[in-house]
Amino acid sequence: MGEIRNDWTKEEVAAIFNLPIMELMYRASVVHRKFQATGEVQVCTLLSVKTGGCPEDCAYCPQASRYHTEVERHNLLGYDEVLTKALIAKENGSTRFCMGAAWRNIKDNEDFDNVLEMVKGVSNIGLEVCCTLGMLTEDQAKKLKDAGLYAYNHNLDTGEEYYEEIISTRNYGDRLKTIENVSNADISVCSGGIIGLGESQADRVAMLHTLATMKKHPESVPVNALVPVKGTPLENNTRVSVWEMIRMIATARIIMPGAMVRLSAGRNEMSVEEQALCFMAGANSIFAGEKLLTTPNPDVNEDKAMFELLGLKPREAYKEVLV
Repeated sequence: MGEIRNDWTKEEVAAIFNLPIMELMYRASVVHRKFQATGEVQVCTLLSVKTGGCPEDCAYCPQASRYHTEVERHNLLGYDEVLTKALIAKENGSTRFCMGAAWRNIKDNEDFDNVLEMVKGVSNIGLEVCCTLGMLTEDQAKKLKDAGLYAYNHNLDTGEEYYEEIISTRNYGDRLKTIENVSNADISVCSGGIIGLGESQADRVAMLHTLATMKKHPESVPVNALVPVKGTPLENNTRVSVWEMIRMIATARIIMPGAMVRLSAGRNEMSVEEQALCFMAGANSIFAGEKLLTTPNPDVNEDKAMFELLGLKPREAYKEVLV
């Protein structure tokens, strides 16, 4: 334990995942100290540059056009507005700026050309630029890379066997192909998942195993807790406990020790004490700002106060990650 491996068996991952929680946290903390700078947390900002109207049927997502939610649709934001938001994010301590668009896949059209210009602009102000735009081809990935894209987010969401219970408009192979295209373009991969979808513990292990056995571990692994949204099929799901989040974070830290493990959606419902436990278990990245695409997130000033209380400092941009 405490080495970068890509040959984990599902049984090995399950054995780690099912350790007593205090032992699991301890082991994750030891690995974290070996591979990461303790007390250093990357602050990222996520902006929805195109909201709603998505043709997919992801059961958790309020942006799917087939669900009746309170999310207001808007077309692609303008270049100047996005750059202004990026500058504000930088002033507030973010070193990565992620732009999300509710598309099933990227189309080679004017909107994509505009996104490429946004990528160039944000990159030029010194921020790591990340996008999450749906499925993309290898050629599109290369265009994003040439524009200055640093990372691309494409979550697995859950384990392969449970995936079809959540999404029918694409399959797991589509997910993996996009990640392969991103990696082949020499763009950092950001890929994790969501817990609280109704999946089993075995499904959570399966997702972690898929990530940890990729040829190269994702540079960033977001761990999201489902935020149930009225109007979606999962609106009545029970929120997961902090201990379930910790178990995911700690296991990810142990089996992918060089990756950034991101405490993502669901943080708004966590106390500072609960978030501190997640950092102890190996999380070293958060999203800042009032919203994560369309769901609530802690206020920037709340995060600054938490960092000061816990003695945390923002991680610099473009710091090398061992994956």
